Amino acid sequence: MRFAYEWRDDCGSWYRAYGNENWEFAPDGLMRRRIASINDAPIREADRKFHWEQGRRPDDHPGLSELGL
Repeated sequence: MRFAYEWRDDCGSWYRAYGNENWEFAPDGLMRRRIASINDAPIREADRKFHWEQGRRPDDHPGLSELGL
């Protein structure tokens, strides 16, 4: 899975976290293994690409490829 999200620290600085995850599931459906590579890059507030409230991305919002991520 490829992902990106944005977050703000206690000082108000913005970051974009992005990376890849590989998931392996056991026959019973439980996750057996998770390998993640996550990077945090500082961004200016003006460079944010995600502006909805916490939760699922709205259906009409561009995806990562469309946003150049």
